[in-house]
Amino acid sequence: MSSPTTRVSARSRRTGPSAWSRWADLDLVLLGAVVALGLLGCLLVWSATVNRDDLTGGDPRAFLAKQVLNLGIGLALMAAVAATDHRWVRILAPVGYGLAVLGLVLVLVMGTTVNGSRSWLMIGGLSLQPSELAKLAVVVGMALVVAERSEGRWRDRVGTVDVLLMLAVAAVPATLILAQPDLGTMLVLTATVFGVVAASGAHRRWLAVLAGGGVAVAVLAVTTGFLEDYQVDRFLAFTDPTLDPRGAGYNVEQARIAVGNGGIFGQGLFDGSQTGSGFVPEQHTDFVFTVAGEELGLVGAGLVIALLGIVLWRALLIASRADDVFGRIAAAGIACWFGFQAFQNIGMCVGIMPVTGVPLPFVSYGGSSMFAGMLAVGLLQNIHRRTVTGPAARLQPATRVLVRS
Repeated sequence: MSSPTTRVSARSRRTGPSAWSRWADLDLVLLGAVVALGLLGCLLVWSATVNRDDLTGGDPRAFLAKQVLNLGIGLALMAAVAATDHRWVRILAPVGYGLAVLGLVLVLVMGTTVNGSRSWLMIGGLSLQPSELAKLAVVVGMALVVAERSEGRWRDRVGTVDVLLMLAVAAVPATLILAQPDLGTMLVLTATVFGVVAASGAHRRWLAVLAGGGVAVAVLAVTTGFLEDYQVDRFLAFTDPTLDPRGAGYNVEQARIAVGNGGIFGQGLFDGSQTGSGFVPEQHTDFVFTVAGEELGLVGAGLVIALLGIVLWRALLIASRADDVFGRIAAAGIACWFGFQAFQNIGMCVGIMPVTGVPLPFVSYGGSSMFAGMLAVGLLQNIHRRTVTGPAARLQPATRVLVRS
């Protein structure tokens, strides 16, 4: 007759992870925050476009339907990455990096110029912005470099060769993005690379070198005429919007007015005066936060910021709990990406950051940004699932039973 210990062990071997257990292992707090941001974004995009016949062609729900579709596709991509075996994630990472670089090359060859930046690929009736996907590709590529060189070795920190390889991985997409030129994406990418290098355990001198190099490149870009005139004007308008109130300073001034109109509780969804009149340019994309500020007030805008804060908290928590180098660095890099991009977008809406044209994660209208963000969330969920269902976690319940028996 078999002992209780034998029966428990045999039952553990026969029982594999069910479909329900796989999805129950997700970080539900992270999932809830992302879905809430996506749904709130659909409402804000709808409000920003419902009265814009010049954009909708007379269909007030046109952008709502498109954004709901973007959200649905994004959630499907997130689920696919979350459910993928972690070994396949690492195998496919170089493929994703290569496709992102190829997309950036194609943009320079046959891309479409929008708002002064050659950043878009038109495929049939769809538009794709490869630079959004390049952010995730850089994070994953840099994490993979460190992981492949670190696993199986005991080291206190990464070495010079590791840092140089990480920077080489980031340099290729960064150069192609600069050639577009897409200043907003370049700023986000720079902050993300800095965060990944810091999370990898590199020596502080590398962080100082990166910070100094970033400042030097920015100064050279402005003084040598590399930036387009409209990009320089945006920086000047940031320092003093009254310099050109009908030109570069117009966006900043109208965005401030819209946010200021909201007060504590807002003017009501679909009832914003600035939003309804279409005074804020690109309000359904780059300036969607102004819709929340005007129509939902400080309470609604604070809710958006709080949900974004939850996403960052969960990403950093996943990074801190990850049991492998790749997961820790990738999760930390995604947190840096989301955090700086959200700060940049909201900052330009309230006048504390220059206008650079970056979307608000999960809220702004657009498929490329939504898909890239959801793929990143799927990777976070994948890392989380591997942490809570890894070998150590699976052995823990069995060990407790054996001790009691």
